[in-house]
Amino acid sequence: MKTPPSKARAVIVGGGVSGCSVAYHLAKLGWSDVVLLERRKLTCGTTWHAAGLIGQLRPSHNLTRLAKYSSELYANLETETGIATGMKQNGSISVALTEDRWEELRRQATLARIFDVEAETITASEVSKLYPHLNVEGVIGGAYLPKDGQCDPANIALALAKGARQGGATILEDTRVSEVLDDGRRVTGVRWEAGGETGLIETDVVVNCGGMWGRDLAARSGVTLPLHACEHFYLLTEPVEGLTALPVLRVPDECAYYKEDAGKMLLGAFEPRAKPWGMEGIPQDFEFDSLPEDFEHFEPILEQAMNRVPFFQEAGIHTFFNGPESFTPDDRYYLGEAPELRGYWVAAGYNSIGISSSGGAGMALASWLDSGEPPFDLWDVDIRRAQPFQRNRRYLKERVSETLGLLYADHYPYRQPETARGIRRSPLHEHMKAQGAVFGEVAGWERPNWFADTDQDRAYRYDWSGQNWFENNRAEHMTVREGVGLFDMSSFGKIRVEGRDACAFLQRLCGNDVDVEVGQLVYTQMLNERGGIESDLTVTRLSETAFLMVVPAATVMRDIAWLKRHLGDEFVVITDTTVQEAVLCIMGPKSRDLMRLVSPDDFSNNAHPFGWAREIEVGMGLARAHRVSYVGELGWELYVSADQAAHVFEAILEAGAEVGLKLCGLHALDSCRIEKAFRHFGHDITDEDHVLEAGLGFAVKTTKPNFIGRDAVLRRKEAGLERRLVQFRLTEPDAMLFHNEAVVRDGKIVSQVTSGNYGHALGGAIALGYVPSKGEKVAEMLDSRFEIDIGGRRVPAEASMKPLYDPGHARMRA
Repeated sequence: MKTPPSKARAVIVGGGVSGCSVAYHLAKLGWSDVVLLERRKLTCGTTWHAAGLIGQLRPSHNLTRLAKYSSELYANLETETGIATGMKQNGSISVALTEDRWEELRRQATLARIFDVEAETITASEVSKLYPHLNVEGVIGGAYLPKDGQCDPANIALALAKGARQGGATILEDTRVSEVLDDGRRVTGVRWEAGGETGLIETDVVVNCGGMWGRDLAARSGVTLPLHACEHFYLLTEPVEGLTALPVLRVPDECAYYKEDAGKMLLGAFEPRAKPWGMEGIPQDFEFDSLPEDFEHFEPILEQAMNRVPFFQEAGIHTFFNGPESFTPDDRYYLGEAPELRGYWVAAGYNSIGISSSGGAGMALASWLDSGEPPFDLWDVDIRRAQPFQRNRRYLKERVSETLGLLYADHYPYRQPETARGIRRSPLHEHMKAQGAVFGEVAGWERPNWFADTDQDRAYRYDWSGQNWFENNRAEHMTVREGVGLFDMSSFGKIRVEGRDACAFLQRLCGNDVDVEVGQLVYTQMLNERGGIESDLTVTRLSETAFLMVVPAATVMRDIAWLKRHLGDEFVVITDTTVQEAVLCIMGPKSRDLMRLVSPDDFSNNAHPFGWAREIEVGMGLARAHRVSYVGELGWELYVSADQAAHVFEAILEAGAEVGLKLCGLHALDSCRIEKAFRHFGHDITDEDHVLEAGLGFAVKTTKPNFIGRDAVLRRKEAGLERRLVQFRLTEPDAMLFHNEAVVRDGKIVSQVTSGNYGHALGGAIALGYVPSKGEKVAEMLDSRFEIDIGGRRVPAEASMKPLYDPGHARMRA
């Protein structure tokens, strides 16, 4: 056995396709002193029994870029390394058996064209020509991607490993990492065991590519890596006479996929309710193993397959296989540096798409490690989205029983998880529930999305039109526009930054000037060195040395990690105070009338102007009232200590009867904010989007020296903008849009919708999206014919650079 070195620039834990890809790409970047340690043999966990499907299309542009990169990389690996990878681009077909699925496939085909992936929608008869063995009874149509394909998963990993070795990386099998060492702040090394020997490798970079073992390894370092193994089934037939090369076939309405392999047919399934496995941990000696057969669990899938592909009625079964794969609470994998420990990186949790994702994921992570920043926006898969409670094994077991099946479920807009709910609740949760709230989940928080009428079922009925809560949303939306509504926004992330150097520290991190008077609010962004938006937030100065940052619920871990990463020798304390205060948002033109009924304080513009916070009395309690608005109306956000929240709510609700107060959900908040063209982090603005092109230059003060991103802002001002974020209103009042529809300018697809919702006050669906505009003036850009492509149907759209609703912001400033 070769002894591991005593030092390394990076240590990769795990020799599946993910770990081999990271090693390969680091070696390509010149990291020759990289060590990969595999506890048993390369590929022996999940990689060896993966189906090897190579699909290019993913839900976002950048994840599609990574999948396309994987496909292109694998096509050339055999030439580079001499190891046969079995890679072939035989295409893929997905078929629809319902109208809702057909709508989804048409939307996916449009998305593919946006992302420059070759795709077309085809009729049932065209499906039959491409796949003559398919019974097309009930097939409405299909989506065909001719450059998708399949490969030999184990040989892909082995080829990546050989390429890594050729670049100088050291890869050692039968060497288990027993512990990742740290000094309390960052990684310092790993302890290994092999053949009865133990040792230590000093390193300041560890990459956890441990797959289903990765969760427990991470937990020993206090790192959250929420994933759990599930049983995954497939069968392989005996050779079928006359079976020739075919595209990969997916029939998601029957939970099945089909792959021809050397004259045999593989049938795999993503059943609606999966079987979690490994609650007590994954055995360390698990190697090229399978799980006990459970043909009864798989039988419903096979019965449908015998009708859909009739030769299954006669073909013999060569292999019935059950093997474990890891799944995550949201069906997205994890990439990046863990927020809890510097130098601890993760590439794991691939949800059965590890082969098609790992090539690109390894490239992106290696680039991130090498340059110190991701190559493009990777928030969809960023490890910093994981919440600490999600490492709980009971939670994971319940959730992944659902998420495996969601891979082939209808991907409706607004779809909410059904399992492992109710973990994080506002102090007002039971009050909201009693008033008819229908809850959604974000970062584990239960949040009222809409309020049902007394005789209405409190549940979502999903479709691609207005859904069953559309009229409820209209009523809530219009109440905010014409009367007064109350939102429970207790899930807002709240981060206190305080200490002697707090002001100077935030001045360096924020684009806007936060050195303001005590009580003043500042809307700002934290930028990266490229001028991209790392965080979108408001900062309230509470005292000379204390500031409150309010951020989206989903980004708290990300934002705290960004702050701590940039904290040097300053005397500053950073504290997550999210759960200490409830937040009641009183919004609408009658909000001042309501506030006067519940408080003796003066709420006039002179006494409480826009953009200021102060303490007020409410009922028999106290609150800190922030005059700010995400809906574009007069209003206050009331920050109330958790112990007084119920009383304050009850006082407001009682007084609200006089002014027609209505409880409102997050769907109404979103439909109101998009009418105002207020940006949403993670959709409209990301770390890849330049703050000026996002239309947020007003929140950046370049007269302030030495803040992160200042030089990038000045450079872009000098060079001119290459694109602009534009608001659109569809001219057909019944058309609906949600996200990722195509933006069409003068007949040509130029980008995609970053976010969309229905604007009830404006009488049509509203969208935001970037439009290329290099060298153009705004008037020239807007003097174009714009349309939004919705599943292949193009709907005319009005475009504007100013908010279509109340462009002068007079209403919220009152």
